[in-house]
Amino acid sequence: MTVSTQRLSSISLALALSLSALAVQAADQAAKAAQPAASRPAEASASPVLVEGKGVAITGLDVQADALRIPPDVRPMIIGRPANVQRMATDLFVLRSLAQTAQQQGMASDPKVMAALQVARDKVLAEAWMAAQDQKSRPSAEAAEKLARSQYQAQPERFKVDAQVRARHILIGGKDAEARAQADKVLADLKNGADFATLAQEKSSDKGSASRGGDLGFFGAGRMVPEFEKAAFALKQPGELSAVVESQFGFHIIQLEERRPAGVKPFDEVRDELVKEIQASATQNARVAAADKIRQDAKLNEAALEAFTAANKAQP
Repeated sequence: MTVSTQRLSSISLALALSLSALAVQAADQAAKAAQPAASRPAEASASPVLVEGKGVAITGLDVQADALRIPPDVRPMIIGRPANVQRMATDLFVLRSLAQTAQQQGMASDPKVMAALQVARDKVLAEAWMAAQDQKSRPSAEAAEKLARSQYQAQPERFKVDAQVRARHILIGGKDAEARAQADKVLADLKNGADFATLAQEKSSDKGSASRGGDLGFFGAGRMVPEFEKAAFALKQPGELSAVVESQFGFHIIQLEERRPAGVKPFDEVRDELVKEIQASATQNARVAAADKIRQDAKLNEAALEAFTAANKAQP
């Protein structure tokens, strides 16, 4: 439970682990399905088999390849959990089994399927090449930090923030008299010298902040529910305690840690974000430049393009 009204949307495991894998994966599985185990690459043979049955095997390398479709920042969280890996491996087992059946039925020789396999293979190899180029074009952390500092100094308006406070809170969940009495008891203990962080860890229903001793970090107007925000911004001195504050989540006791006037965020707070932004921009620009250079060699067959378009135009 939390008092913030602007939570980051959680990433759906169902979406991340769904069977709607990229066409790249389908192509890869169809090609592998026709290969006997002995003829497969040594790396695949060395990788542990996670699921197998009826001549089909899914290895750790297969799951790692499948996981490339998951955003890098959450990938370890997904494939670091046995239940997720089990789901991914069994999904791939179904996919490869279907690919094997299609191969046995001769579908791989269908011209449209062959074209799809080729395009999918092209995508895998092209992405591998571009990933290698990313390493060359990405500025080092030191170079990116210098650029980040220059951007920070050149665009101070980008980093302006309204007045903020940093506060801790203890949340007693519930709306009844018992919850209120418990909140009153916590407040009394704090006034008698109890350690706020310790009580937050022991008593707070907001487990996310409780693990940090109730610390909510800095927040500005509009980030918290109105009752909580009003009470937090009314505190003036670090260490000052609020009265018991009731909100839709229950009863809160708030302690002010620090006030920050309106101004510009310190560089240290935005450095990591800017470094990532600069590195991502550099690699993206390099990709675009490489594609544009290659595109110059393309010779269009306009007659064929017009004929193809006409043949595939929607009929009235």
